[in-house]
Amino acid sequence: MIVLYIIGGLIAALLLIALVIPKEISATKEIVINKPVAELFGFIKYLKNQQQYSKWASLDPSMKNEFRGTDGQPGFVNYWVGNKKVGEGEQEITGIVEGKSLSTDLRFIKPFKSIAKSVMTTEAVDAGSTRVTWGFESKMNYPMNIMKLFMNMSEMIGKDFLIGLTNLKQILEK
Repeated sequence: MIVLYIIGGLIAALLLIALVIPKEISATKEIVINKPVAELFGFIKYLKNQQQYSKWASLDPSMKNEFRGTDGQPGFVNYWVGNKKVGEGEQEITGIVEGKSLSTDLRFIKPFKSIAKSVMTTEAVDAGSTRVTWGFESKMNYPMNIMKLFMNMSEMIGKDFLIGLTNLKQILEK
């Protein structure tokens, strides 16, 4: 019986701690690619192209994608379903500022429901090179935010963004 009280106390303590742990998650990574802004932005504004450089697309070669709308335009949706590593969800273009930014909403369905915002921005370094920044913001609702004690989600997502940006650089600088 004492063991049950100890386990119950530990669970209660964790749930209380989760009340004060921030729920926000964010990650931002950037890279300089030796291509002019117009050429680079002309590639990244199309969500279908993410299949070539996104780390997540490489985690499941059998992943199924369904596309709705006109790619490169607000309202375009990429729905995916794959293995346990990529889960199920959709990404929708919510805004484009030509040559400057691509904003999307990510709606994760599996392995757990979650909503996130992602933004890719471009900025000319000089006439032939561009700084690309990939950012992400989301929330981990209570009590799931307790996982932040054990895993640095921002760091994990940031590493995946850096892999994607490095892949993008390799593709565009060929």
